[in-house]
Amino acid sequence: MDGRHDVLIVGAGHGGAQAAIALRQAKFEGSIAIAGDEPEIPYERPPLSKDYLAGEKPFERLLIRPAAFWEERGVAMLTRTCVTRVFAEAHSVETEDGRTLGYGHLVWAAGGRPRRLACEGHDVTGVHTVRTRADVDRMIGELAGTSHAVVVGGGYIGLEAAAVLTKLGKKVTVIEALDRVLARVAGEPLSRFYEAEHRAHGVDVRLDATVDRIEAEGGRVSGVHLVGGEVLACEMVIVGIGIIPAIEPLRAGGAVCSNGVEVDGHCRTSLPDIFAIGDCAAHASDFAGGATIRLESVQNAHDQANVVARTIAGGDDAPYHAVPWFWSNQYDLRLQTVGLSIGFDAAVTRGDPASRSFSVVYLKGGKVVALDCVNAVRDYVQGKALVVGGIAAAPALLADANIPLKEIAAR
Repeated sequence: MDGRHDVLIVGAGHGGAQAAIALRQAKFEGSIAIAGDEPEIPYERPPLSKDYLAGEKPFERLLIRPAAFWEERGVAMLTRTCVTRVFAEAHSVETEDGRTLGYGHLVWAAGGRPRRLACEGHDVTGVHTVRTRADVDRMIGELAGTSHAVVVGGGYIGLEAAAVLTKLGKKVTVIEALDRVLARVAGEPLSRFYEAEHRAHGVDVRLDATVDRIEAEGGRVSGVHLVGGEVLACEMVIVGIGIIPAIEPLRAGGAVCSNGVEVDGHCRTSLPDIFAIGDCAAHASDFAGGATIRLESVQNAHDQANVVARTIAGGDDAPYHAVPWFWSNQYDLRLQTVGLSIGFDAAVTRGDPASRSFSVVYLKGGKVVALDCVNAVRDYVQGKALVVGGIAAAPALLADANIPLKEIAAR
């Protein structure tokens, strides 16, 4: 045994960091260690595709807490530590370099790895994903030699990167396999708005388009060959097509897994004394009609970490029940989402998209389940009550931007 900790946290992202912080706030006095496979201590990841890529925020400002914070609270940082095996009965894990670490409780907050293209040329120099500081540093190092970048995937990561690269003066093409951007997470009104915004900024948005292969010259990307034969000459490719949850060590160790490692209301896995939180945890959500889902958001990781800390420390035993929220910054647009639009059967546009300040309200069975708010902070703040309360509201009322949502919630 190369060390033992009362709580071993695997994953140095938002969830892992917050689990350690919350444990100390709950007066947990046992030993805590955070094991992360990167060389850095925990840092914020959402700014990577925005402020950090744009050069507007230095890495030091991304740190969740400075190094001294962790030292003062007795949280050991095991950097460059990749956990590859879990031995639930022995309460230990094995690392990639052959070390064995014991634990009293294990908190699995390993997130996921970027999904990569499976086509020819997917691994040539100049093809990037956006998940870690190292990923974005490589992109930044190639910007000077890049005039045209192709972004594969019209989700939030891809669109955020497209907005930053456009701001940096690059020609950008976005390739989306479906018939609209954001198709998996938003309704058509929001998709069409963002397509128009990106095109207005000079981005070439290609819908119903699929990559056949990546072409290269001298080992570097030189173009993207689309199904149908067209070749887009470029010096950089950014792939933003989702993540694969990092759960294989738990699955191999006997944990019940589906699209993630399955957890109960207190984020317990099926293995003794092992919890899972964040992007890799599949949990039943009241905001998804009780369906088991994974949520890739800072809010989810943060709030699940708090539940785990309270459970381990023996405090409040309330199960996880936090309304989901998300955000995205593109150009001068601030998108704030509350709730989950999964399975919605009606979408009401509130305000005029042409004004670049509006909301889309999603309903299911007549009840409000989510809102997408573009430069509409008041709707976002007031709309939360509609989502949490599952309040039924007439579409005509919701569409009238002159009626505050708080009034509708109070009716």
